[in-house]
Amino acid sequence: MSGEVLNSDSYQETVVKSGVKRLTLTDFRNYAYLRLNTALNPIIITGENGTGKTNILEAISFLTPGRGLRGAKLSDIKRISPALVSNDYVPSATWAVSATICTNGEETEIGTGVESSTREYEDEMRAYDRRIVKIDGQKITSQSELGRYLSAIWLTPQMDRLFRGGSQPRRSFLDRLVYAFDIEHAKRTSNFEHLYKEWFQLIKSGKTDGHWLASIEEEMAGIGVAIAAARREQIARLNTFIQKEPDDVFPNVELSLEGTIEQMLDSKPAIDVEDYYIGSLQKQRKNVLYSEFVDGVNRTDFKVFYKKKRMPAELCSTGEQKSLLISIILAQTKCQTLDKGFPPVLLLDEVVAHLDDVKREALLEKIRDLNIQAWITSTDASLFESMRDCSQFFEIRNNQIEEI
Repeated sequence: MSGEVLNSDSYQETVVKSGVKRLTLTDFRNYAYLRLNTALNPIIITGENGTGKTNILEAISFLTPGRGLRGAKLSDIKRISPALVSNDYVPSATWAVSATICTNGEETEIGTGVESSTREYEDEMRAYDRRIVKIDGQKITSQSELGRYLSAIWLTPQMDRLFRGGSQPRRSFLDRLVYAFDIEHAKRTSNFEHLYKEWFQLIKSGKTDGHWLASIEEEMAGIGVAIAAARREQIARLNTFIQKEPDDVFPNVELSLEGTIEQMLDSKPAIDVEDYYIGSLQKQRKNVLYSEFVDGVNRTDFKVFYKKKRMPAELCSTGEQKSLLISIILAQTKCQTLDKGFPPVLLLDEVVAHLDDVKREALLEKIRDLNIQAWITSTDASLFESMRDCSQFFEIRNNQIEEI
């Protein structure tokens, strides 16, 4: 039921340790080969800037649905290695990430990567890349299946200004929170994006076959309303949890959606909203021709309000904005664990930046108390002394990683 959560008093009895037990990278970013054997505890990775700490977190993010922590093109992930016959640098043909995942006490082998192939196209053989996903050695057709075994939430330095930029990163952040509760949401958002591009290109090309466009618009409206409904349910779920279980250190927040379709669902049945959406897309065809705004779930904004200060997140300081994000992540972690029985893996890249000593130690204590696996990067291992008894520490130097 939308907004219904379990009481967090039962958290410790509910949580079953989950996460990545073994991680293997092949020709991924700066790593020719890397294998880490890890416990289901916090993982602290330190090293100088540019040594590849974030690359490890990005690799883990590819074990979940979506485009990964950086949203990078598949071709940008391939390792750049010295060529044997020249001083130039050439990319590796393929890359791969594999891991042993523990979920609710059960282990699963997950692998993903790019296989390079060729396609005969206009009498030329052109290379193309295709991402594949395997679960226990079997290829799967939909990345959304990964959500059954692992979910991840991440914070990166690029997200420090999440509330002050365009709406797309905030929308992606919200959709990732939805994935954990509705694994079909990843498939819906991917399908909607594909249909939107097809619709847009058809109109731009002048191939305005009315029946074809109408068919795409009908499908877009159906998927779009389902996306909006899932977002609304997740917002309601988190708001209810935050209200019942306010954090004692990080700021209390109130979450909302700013979008035509989501707001219509507050007062109208889904079938009526679908009909409206179809008509709206038809009316907005001319907007595509003139590169104007096209309204819909692809424009929805995720809004966050700092309750104590009565202030929208975009007006808060950088440190406050990071604290607001941490509040959301902590609430999601507890809520997901109580609802699903296993927590997300947290990927926290330089998370202690902009946090004072009190908030840093509070965050680390909460990670320890939540009994979760969190992968945390930093340039300074001394900041994590309080985690020595419950964490694994790794240091990266010269593309090599060593447990310390």
